[in-house]
Amino acid sequence: MRWYVGAILILAVAMGLGLSLLAYAMYALLAMMLLNRFIARSWIEQLSAQRSTNCKTAEVGDVVAVAVNVRNSGKMTVGWVLVEDLLPRSALRFNPPALKVRNKRLQLSKVPGNSSVLMNYQLECNQRGYYQIGPTVLETGDIFGLHRRYKVGSEPNYLLVYPEVVPIEGYDIATTRPIGEIQLTHRMFEDPTRIAGVREYMAGDPLNRISWRATARTGELHSKVYQPSCIAGATILLDFYRSSFKPDNEPFRSEIAVTAAASLANAVYQMGQQVGLVTNGRDAADRIRCEGWDHDYRSREAAQMAAGMQDESDRLRPVIVETRRGPEQFQSILENLARVELSDGLNLPELVLETEGRMPRDASVIAIISALTPENALALAELHRRGFAVTAIINVYEQSEFAALAGRLLAEGIPSRHLKSKESIAMICGQQMVA
Repeated sequence: MRWYVGAILILAVAMGLGLSLLAYAMYALLAMMLLNRFIARSWIEQLSAQRSTNCKTAEVGDVVAVAVNVRNSGKMTVGWVLVEDLLPRSALRFNPPALKVRNKRLQLSKVPGNSSVLMNYQLECNQRGYYQIGPTVLETGDIFGLHRRYKVGSEPNYLLVYPEVVPIEGYDIATTRPIGEIQLTHRMFEDPTRIAGVREYMAGDPLNRISWRATARTGELHSKVYQPSCIAGATILLDFYRSSFKPDNEPFRSEIAVTAAASLANAVYQMGQQVGLVTNGRDAADRIRCEGWDHDYRSREAAQMAAGMQDESDRLRPVIVETRRGPEQFQSILENLARVELSDGLNLPELVLETEGRMPRDASVIAIISALTPENALALAELHRRGFAVTAIINVYEQSEFAALAGRLLAEGIPSRHLKSKESIAMICGQQMVA
Protein backbone atom coordinates (compact mmCIF):
# COMPACT_ATOMS: atom_id res chain seq x y z
CA MET A 1 0.00 0.00 0.00
CA ARG A 2 2.86 2.41 0.73
CA TRP A 3 4.18 1.83 -2.80
CA TYR A 4 0.83 2.85 -4.25
CA VAL A 5 0.58 5.95 -2.06
CA GLY A 6 4.12 7.03 -2.99
CA ALA A 7 3.57 6.46 -6.70
CA ILE A 8 0.29 8.40 -6.69
CA LEU A 9 1.87 11.32 -4.83
CA ILE A 10 4.77 11.47 -7.28
CA LEU A 11 2.30 11.27 -10.19
CA ALA A 12 0.29 14.15 -8.75
CA VAL A 13 3.43 16.26 -8.33
CA ALA A 14 4.60 15.41 -11.87
CA MET A 15 1.26 16.38 -13.38
CA GLY A 16 1.15 19.57 -11.35
CA LEU A 17 4.62 20.63 -12.46
CA GLY A 18 4.15 19.43 -16.03
CA LEU A 19 6.84 16.74 -15.79
CA SER A 20 5.45 14.42 -18.45
CA LEU A 21 8.35 11.97 -18.45
CA LEU A 22 8.07 11.44 -14.69
CA ALA A 23 4.29 11.10 -15.02
CA TYR A 24 4.65 8.40 -17.69
CA ALA A 25 7.15 6.59 -15.44
CA MET A 26 4.65 6.62 -12.55
CA TYR A 27 1.92 5.35 -14.88
CA ALA A 28 4.20 2.46 -15.87
CA LEU A 29 5.10 1.78 -12.22
CA LEU A 30 1.45 1.70 -11.15
CA ALA A 31 0.55 -0.61 -14.04
CA MET A 32 3.43 -2.92 -13.16
CA MET A 33 2.41 -3.06 -9.49
CA LEU A 34 -1.20 -3.82 -10.38
CA LEU A 35 -0.07 -6.55 -12.77
CA ASN A 36 2.26 -8.04 -10.15
CA ARG A 37 -0.52 -7.94 -7.58
CA PHE A 38 -2.77 -9.84 -9.98
CA ILE A 39 0.00 -12.39 -10.68
CA ALA A 40 0.70 -12.97 -6.97
CA ARG A 41 -2.98 -13.54 -6.23
CA SER A 42 -3.39 -15.86 -9.22
CA TRP A 43 -0.33 -17.90 -8.31
CA ILE A 44 -1.39 -18.49 -4.71
CA GLU A 45 -4.91 -19.51 -5.76
CA GLN A 46 -3.52 -22.08 -8.21
CA LEU A 47 -1.36 -23.81 -5.61
CA SER A 48 -2.33 -26.64 -3.28
CA ALA A 49 -0.40 -29.23 -1.30
CA GLN A 50 -0.93 -32.81 -0.22
CA ARG A 51 1.13 -34.75 2.31
CA SER A 52 1.56 -38.47 2.82
CA THR A 53 3.46 -40.46 5.42
CA ASN A 54 4.39 -44.11 5.41
CA CYS A 55 2.90 -44.73 8.88
CA LYS A 56 0.68 -43.13 11.53
CA THR A 57 2.26 -44.83 14.53
CA ALA A 58 5.89 -45.51 15.29
CA GLU A 59 8.24 -46.61 18.04
CA VAL A 60 11.26 -44.85 19.43
CA GLY A 61 14.10 -45.27 16.92
CA ASP A 62 11.86 -45.61 13.86
CA VAL A 63 12.25 -43.38 10.80
CA VAL A 64 9.07 -41.99 9.21
CA ALA A 65 9.11 -40.89 5.57
CA VAL A 66 7.14 -37.76 4.65
CA ALA A 67 6.30 -36.67 1.09
CA VAL A 68 4.74 -33.28 0.27
CA ASN A 69 3.30 -32.87 -3.23
CA VAL A 70 2.75 -29.24 -4.30
CA ARG A 71 0.29 -29.00 -7.20
CA ASN A 72 -0.24 -26.12 -9.66
CA SER A 73 -3.77 -26.51 -11.02
CA GLY A 74 -3.59 -23.48 -13.33
CA LYS A 75 -2.13 -23.01 -16.79
CA MET A 76 0.22 -20.23 -15.69
CA THR A 77 3.68 -21.24 -14.46
CA VAL A 78 4.30 -20.25 -10.86
CA GLY A 79 7.69 -18.58 -10.94
CA TRP A 80 8.56 -19.39 -7.33
CA VAL A 81 6.98 -20.90 -4.27
CA LEU A 82 8.56 -21.40 -0.86
CA VAL A 83 7.21 -24.63 0.67
CA GLU A 84 7.55 -25.25 4.42
CA ASP A 85 6.14 -28.23 6.28
CA LEU A 86 5.54 -27.20 9.88
CA LEU A 87 6.62 -29.20 12.93
CA PRO A 88 5.94 -28.40 16.60
CA ARG A 89 8.63 -26.27 18.22
CA SER A 90 8.59 -28.57 21.25
CA ALA A 91 9.63 -31.50 19.03
CA LEU A 92 12.74 -29.64 17.82
CA ARG A 93 13.75 -27.87 21.02
CA PHE A 94 16.14 -30.24 22.77
CA ASN A 95 19.36 -31.93 21.73
CA PRO A 96 18.78 -34.53 20.48
CA PRO A 97 15.32 -33.37 19.38
CA ALA A 98 12.24 -35.52 19.84
CA LEU A 99 11.91 -35.58 16.03
CA LYS A 100 15.16 -35.31 14.10
CA VAL A 101 14.65 -34.06 10.54
CA ARG A 102 16.63 -35.67 7.74
CA ASN A 103 16.82 -33.71 4.47
CA LYS A 104 14.95 -30.40 4.22
CA ARG A 105 11.35 -29.57 5.04
CA LEU A 106 11.81 -26.09 3.49
CA GLN A 107 12.13 -25.89 -0.30
CA LEU A 108 12.08 -23.17 -2.98
CA SER A 109 10.65 -24.41 -6.27
CA LYS A 110 9.28 -23.38 -9.64
CA VAL A 111 6.01 -25.11 -10.57
CA PRO A 112 4.98 -25.27 -14.24
CA GLY A 113 1.31 -25.11 -15.15
CA ASN A 114 -0.77 -28.27 -14.58
CA SER A 115 2.13 -30.03 -12.88
CA SER A 116 3.55 -30.64 -9.42
CA VAL A 117 6.80 -30.78 -7.47
CA LEU A 118 7.66 -33.22 -4.69
CA MET A 119 9.46 -32.52 -1.42
CA ASN A 120 10.73 -35.53 0.58
CA TYR A 121 12.18 -35.68 4.07
CA GLN A 122 12.37 -38.13 6.98
CA LEU A 123 11.67 -37.90 10.71
CA GLU A 124 13.74 -39.93 13.15
CA CYS A 125 11.66 -40.60 16.29
CA ASN A 126 13.84 -40.09 19.36
CA GLN A 127 11.09 -39.63 21.95
CA ARG A 128 7.53 -40.78 22.48
CA GLY A 129 4.76 -38.27 21.90
CA TYR A 130 1.84 -37.16 19.77
CA TYR A 131 3.12 -34.89 17.01
CA GLN A 132 1.40 -32.76 14.42
CA ILE A 133 3.15 -32.95 11.06
CA GLY A 134 2.21 -29.96 8.99
CA PRO A 135 0.22 -28.27 7.72
CA THR A 136 2.20 -27.04 4.74
CA VAL A 137 2.65 -23.28 4.45
CA LEU A 138 3.03 -21.96 0.88
CA GLU A 139 4.54 -18.55 0.13
CA THR A 140 4.67 -16.97 -3.30
CA GLY A 141 4.48 -13.53 -4.92
CA ASP A 142 5.39 -11.50 -7.94
CA ILE A 143 8.78 -11.72 -9.60
CA PHE A 144 10.00 -8.52 -7.90
CA GLY A 145 8.94 -9.56 -4.41
CA LEU A 146 6.68 -6.53 -3.97
CA HIS A 147 3.56 -8.57 -3.27
CA ARG A 148 3.69 -11.78 -1.24
CA ARG A 149 0.90 -14.17 -0.50
CA TYR A 150 0.74 -16.98 2.08
CA LYS A 151 -1.50 -20.00 2.22
CA VAL A 152 -1.95 -23.08 4.39
CA GLY A 153 -1.81 -25.68 1.67
CA SER A 154 -2.79 -28.94 3.36
CA GLU A 155 -4.31 -30.33 6.50
CA PRO A 156 -1.89 -31.82 9.03
CA ASN A 157 -1.08 -35.44 9.71
CA TYR A 158 -0.59 -36.81 13.21
CA LEU A 159 2.13 -39.18 14.32
CA LEU A 160 1.86 -41.23 17.52
CA VAL A 161 5.21 -42.44 18.86
CA TYR A 162 4.80 -45.13 21.51
CA PRO A 163 6.91 -45.06 24.68
CA GLU A 164 9.65 -47.61 25.15
CA VAL A 165 8.74 -50.82 26.94
CA VAL A 166 11.53 -52.32 29.02
CA PRO A 167 11.16 -56.02 29.94
CA ILE A 168 10.82 -56.34 33.72
CA GLU A 169 13.32 -58.89 35.03
CA GLY A 170 14.87 -60.12 38.22
CA TYR A 171 11.91 -61.20 40.32
CA ASP A 172 10.01 -64.39 41.04
CA ILE A 173 6.30 -64.09 40.36
CA ALA A 174 5.50 -66.13 43.46
CA THR A 175 7.49 -63.91 45.82
CA THR A 176 6.56 -60.61 47.43
CA ARG A 177 6.47 -57.90 44.79
CA PRO A 178 4.62 -54.68 44.02
CA ILE A 179 2.60 -56.34 41.30
CA GLY A 180 0.68 -59.58 41.48
CA GLU A 181 -1.06 -61.24 44.44
CA ILE A 182 -0.74 -59.39 47.75
CA GLN A 183 -2.83 -60.65 50.63
CA LEU A 184 -5.21 -58.15 52.14
CA THR A 185 -4.83 -57.28 55.80
CA HIS A 186 -8.62 -57.16 56.31
CA ARG A 187 -11.52 -59.28 55.10
CA MET A 188 -13.35 -56.84 52.92
CA PHE A 189 -13.07 -59.41 50.10
CA GLU A 190 -13.22 -63.15 50.70
CA ASP A 191 -12.56 -65.96 48.29
CA PRO A 192 -15.23 -68.73 48.63
CA THR A 193 -12.87 -71.22 46.98
CA ARG A 194 -10.30 -70.88 49.80
CA ILE A 195 -11.72 -72.27 53.10
CA ALA A 196 -9.70 -71.27 56.15
CA GLY A 197 -11.80 -73.16 58.77
CA VAL A 198 -15.15 -73.13 60.55
CA ARG A 199 -16.69 -71.20 63.44
CA GLU A 200 -19.95 -71.23 65.36
CA TYR A 201 -22.96 -69.97 63.50
CA MET A 202 -23.76 -66.27 63.99
CA ALA A 203 -27.11 -64.63 63.35
CA GLY A 204 -27.19 -63.29 59.83
CA ASP A 205 -24.84 -65.85 58.27
CA PRO A 206 -26.22 -66.93 54.86
CA LEU A 207 -27.16 -70.56 54.37
CA ASN A 208 -24.44 -71.12 51.78
CA ARG A 209 -21.82 -70.48 54.48
CA ILE A 210 -23.09 -73.22 56.77
CA SER A 211 -20.70 -76.16 57.06
CA TRP A 212 -23.08 -79.14 57.19
CA ARG A 213 -20.31 -81.61 58.00
CA ALA A 214 -19.22 -79.68 61.08
CA THR A 215 -22.86 -79.15 62.04
CA ALA A 216 -23.60 -82.89 61.79
CA ARG A 217 -20.47 -83.78 63.75
CA THR A 218 -21.04 -81.35 66.63
CA GLY A 219 -24.80 -81.08 66.63
CA GLU A 220 -24.61 -77.28 66.47
CA LEU A 221 -24.67 -74.95 63.50
CA HIS A 222 -21.23 -73.94 62.20
CA SER A 223 -20.28 -71.56 59.37
CA LYS A 224 -17.35 -71.68 57.00
CA VAL A 225 -14.56 -69.14 57.27
CA TYR A 226 -12.91 -68.11 54.01
CA GLN A 227 -9.44 -66.74 53.45
CA PRO A 228 -9.16 -63.13 52.36
CA SER A 229 -9.05 -62.73 48.62
CA CYS A 230 -5.80 -61.73 46.92
CA ILE A 231 -5.10 -58.57 45.03
CA ALA A 232 -4.46 -59.30 41.38
CA GLY A 233 -3.17 -56.79 38.89
CA ALA A 234 -2.44 -53.11 39.31
CA THR A 235 -3.67 -49.60 38.74
CA ILE A 236 -0.73 -47.41 37.74
CA LEU A 237 -1.03 -43.95 39.28
CA LEU A 238 1.27 -41.61 37.34
CA ASP A 239 1.87 -38.16 38.82
CA PHE A 240 2.51 -35.84 35.84
CA TYR A 241 1.97 -32.54 37.62
CA ARG A 242 4.45 -30.02 36.18
CA SER A 243 5.63 -28.71 39.55
CA SER A 244 6.67 -32.23 40.56
CA PHE A 245 9.49 -32.16 38.00
CA LYS A 246 12.53 -29.91 38.25
CA PRO A 247 12.94 -27.88 35.03
CA ASP A 248 16.67 -28.66 34.91
CA ASN A 249 15.90 -32.39 34.64
CA GLU A 250 13.36 -32.15 31.87
CA PRO A 251 12.38 -33.92 29.73
CA PHE A 252 14.64 -36.68 31.11
CA ARG A 253 12.83 -37.48 34.39
CA SER A 254 9.33 -37.31 32.96
CA GLU A 255 10.27 -39.67 30.12
CA ILE A 256 11.71 -42.16 32.62
CA ALA A 257 8.41 -42.06 34.52
CA VAL A 258 6.43 -42.79 31.34
CA THR A 259 8.77 -45.61 30.32
CA ALA A 260 8.47 -47.15 33.79
CA ALA A 261 4.67 -46.93 33.65
CA ALA A 262 4.57 -48.59 30.21
CA SER A 263 6.98 -51.33 31.32
CA LEU A 264 5.01 -52.12 34.49
CA ALA A 265 1.74 -52.17 32.55
CA ASN A 266 3.29 -54.61 30.09
CA ALA A 267 4.54 -56.85 32.91
CA VAL A 268 1.11 -57.00 34.56
CA TYR A 269 -0.59 -57.58 31.21
CA GLN A 270 1.81 -60.42 30.33
CA MET A 271 0.88 -62.08 33.64
CA GLY A 272 -2.75 -62.14 32.49
CA GLN A 273 -3.90 -59.82 35.26
CA GLN A 274 -5.98 -56.68 35.19
CA VAL A 275 -4.20 -53.40 34.63
CA GLY A 276 -5.23 -49.74 34.42
CA LEU A 277 -3.84 -46.22 34.30
CA VAL A 278 -4.68 -43.01 36.12
CA THR A 279 -2.72 -39.80 35.55
CA ASN A 280 -3.12 -36.06 35.96
CA GLY A 281 -1.19 -35.39 32.76
CA ARG A 282 -2.70 -33.61 29.77
CA ASP A 283 -3.74 -35.47 26.65
CA ALA A 284 -1.87 -33.93 23.71
CA ALA A 285 -4.84 -34.65 21.45
CA ASP A 286 -6.76 -31.92 23.32
CA ARG A 287 -4.52 -29.29 21.73
CA ILE A 288 -5.35 -30.04 18.10
CA ARG A 289 -6.60 -27.16 15.99
CA CYS A 290 -8.99 -27.92 13.15
CA GLU A 291 -9.61 -24.57 11.49
CA GLY A 292 -7.93 -22.18 9.11
CA TRP A 293 -6.44 -24.44 6.46
CA ASP A 294 -7.57 -22.40 3.42
CA HIS A 295 -7.15 -18.82 4.62
CA ASP A 296 -4.97 -16.24 2.87
CA TYR A 297 -2.65 -14.78 5.49
CA ARG A 298 -0.63 -11.58 5.44
CA SER A 299 2.53 -13.07 6.93
CA ARG A 300 4.25 -16.40 7.34
CA GLU A 301 4.07 -16.06 11.13
CA ALA A 302 0.30 -15.62 11.02
CA ALA A 303 -0.07 -18.76 8.90
CA GLN A 304 2.16 -20.74 11.25
CA MET A 305 0.30 -19.60 14.38
CA ALA A 306 -3.12 -20.32 12.91
CA ALA A 307 -2.15 -23.77 11.66
CA GLY A 308 -0.06 -25.10 14.56
CA MET A 309 -1.21 -27.02 17.59
CA GLN A 310 -2.20 -24.95 20.61
CA ASP A 311 0.55 -24.48 23.16
CA GLU A 312 -1.69 -24.95 26.19
CA SER A 313 -4.89 -26.72 27.15
CA ASP A 314 -7.13 -25.69 30.04
CA ARG A 315 -8.83 -29.07 30.44
CA LEU A 316 -8.60 -30.47 33.99
CA ARG A 317 -10.03 -33.91 33.30
CA PRO A 318 -7.63 -36.71 34.31
CA VAL A 319 -6.60 -39.41 31.88
CA ILE A 320 -8.09 -42.74 32.97
CA VAL A 321 -7.91 -46.22 31.48
CA GLU A 322 -10.22 -48.40 33.56
CA THR A 323 -8.53 -51.32 35.33
CA ARG A 324 -9.61 -54.43 33.43
CA ARG A 325 -8.33 -57.55 31.75
CA GLY A 326 -8.32 -57.99 28.02
CA PRO A 327 -6.09 -57.92 24.94
CA GLU A 328 -6.88 -54.26 24.26
CA GLN A 329 -5.95 -53.01 27.74
CA PHE A 330 -2.21 -52.68 27.26
CA GLN A 331 -2.61 -51.09 23.83
CA SER A 332 -4.98 -48.49 25.25
CA ILE A 333 -2.57 -47.70 28.09
CA LEU A 334 0.34 -47.43 25.65
CA GLU A 335 -1.55 -44.98 23.44
CA ASN A 336 -2.50 -42.78 26.38
CA LEU A 337 1.05 -42.80 27.71
CA ALA A 338 2.30 -41.80 24.27
CA ARG A 339 0.05 -38.70 24.30
CA VAL A 340 0.39 -37.65 27.95
CA GLU A 341 2.09 -34.32 28.70
CA LEU A 342 2.99 -32.42 31.85
CA SER A 343 0.10 -30.34 33.11
CA ASP A 344 -0.65 -27.60 35.63
CA GLY A 345 -4.17 -28.94 36.15
CA LEU A 346 -4.77 -31.43 38.96
CA ASN A 347 -2.09 -32.09 41.56
CA LEU A 348 -1.70 -35.56 43.08
CA PRO A 349 -4.12 -35.11 46.03
CA GLU A 350 -6.77 -33.71 43.69
CA LEU A 351 -6.16 -36.58 41.27
CA VAL A 352 -6.60 -39.17 44.03
CA LEU A 353 -9.78 -37.48 45.25
CA GLU A 354 -11.16 -37.34 41.71
CA THR A 355 -10.40 -40.95 40.72
CA GLU A 356 -10.44 -43.01 43.90
CA GLY A 357 -13.98 -44.24 43.24
CA ARG A 358 -12.90 -45.61 39.86
CA MET A 359 -9.91 -47.59 41.14
CA PRO A 360 -10.82 -51.17 42.18
CA ARG A 361 -9.64 -52.36 45.58
CA ASP A 362 -8.84 -55.81 44.22
CA ALA A 363 -5.86 -54.34 42.35
CA SER A 364 -2.74 -52.87 43.87
CA VAL A 365 -1.94 -49.21 43.28
CA ILE A 366 1.54 -48.47 41.91
CA ALA A 367 2.16 -44.75 42.37
CA ILE A 368 4.99 -43.31 40.24
CA ILE A 369 5.96 -40.02 41.86
CA SER A 370 8.80 -37.55 41.35
CA ALA A 371 8.17 -35.26 44.34
CA LEU A 372 6.68 -35.92 47.76
CA THR A 373 5.06 -32.95 49.42
CA PRO A 374 3.24 -33.46 52.73
CA GLU A 375 -0.02 -33.28 50.78
CA ASN A 376 1.13 -36.00 48.38
CA ALA A 377 2.19 -38.27 51.24
CA LEU A 378 -1.15 -37.75 52.95
CA ALA A 379 -3.05 -38.57 49.75
CA LEU A 380 -1.21 -41.90 49.34
CA ALA A 381 -1.63 -42.64 53.06
CA GLU A 382 -5.38 -42.10 52.73
CA LEU A 383 -5.50 -44.61 49.87
CA HIS A 384 -3.63 -47.10 52.06
CA ARG A 385 -5.97 -46.56 55.02
CA ARG A 386 -9.01 -47.08 52.82
CA GLY A 387 -7.96 -50.58 51.88
CA PHE A 388 -5.77 -50.13 48.82
CA ALA A 389 -2.44 -51.94 48.60
CA VAL A 390 -0.15 -49.04 47.66
CA THR A 391 3.44 -49.22 46.48
CA ALA A 392 5.39 -46.09 45.57
CA ILE A 393 8.03 -45.88 42.85
CA ILE A 394 10.08 -42.75 43.51
CA ASN A 395 11.53 -41.17 40.37
CA VAL A 396 14.68 -39.41 41.63
CA TYR A 397 18.38 -39.88 40.89
CA GLU A 398 20.12 -39.33 44.23
CA GLN A 399 20.04 -42.21 46.72
CA SER A 400 19.92 -39.77 49.66
CA GLU A 401 16.86 -38.03 48.23
CA PHE A 402 15.16 -41.36 47.68
CA ALA A 403 15.92 -42.49 51.25
CA ALA A 404 14.37 -39.30 52.66
CA LEU A 405 11.20 -39.63 50.58
CA ALA A 406 10.91 -43.38 51.19
CA GLY A 407 11.23 -42.82 54.93
CA ARG A 408 8.25 -40.47 54.94
CA LEU A 409 6.15 -43.04 53.09
CA LEU A 410 7.37 -45.85 55.31
CA ALA A 411 5.96 -44.00 58.29
CA GLU A 412 2.57 -44.34 56.60
CA GLY A 413 3.07 -48.06 55.92
CA ILE A 414 3.73 -47.63 52.19
CA PRO A 415 6.71 -49.52 50.67
CA SER A 416 8.86 -47.72 48.10
CA ARG A 417 11.21 -48.52 45.25
CA HIS A 418 13.89 -46.42 43.64
CA LEU A 419 13.58 -45.40 40.00
CA LYS A 420 17.05 -43.98 39.50
CA SER A 421 17.47 -44.16 35.75
CA LYS A 422 16.16 -45.87 32.66
CA GLU A 423 18.57 -48.76 33.29
CA SER A 424 16.99 -49.40 36.70
CA ILE A 425 13.52 -50.04 35.24
CA ALA A 426 14.31 -53.63 34.30
CA MET A 427 15.13 -54.48 37.94
CA ILE A 428 12.53 -52.28 39.62
CA CYS A 429 10.62 -55.33 40.82
CA GLY A 430 13.73 -57.27 41.78
CA GLN A 431 15.39 -54.68 43.99
CA GLN A 432 15.05 -54.83 47.73
CA MET A 433 11.87 -53.00 48.70
CA VAL A 434 12.02 -50.30 51.36
CA ALA A 435 9.25 -51.39 53.70
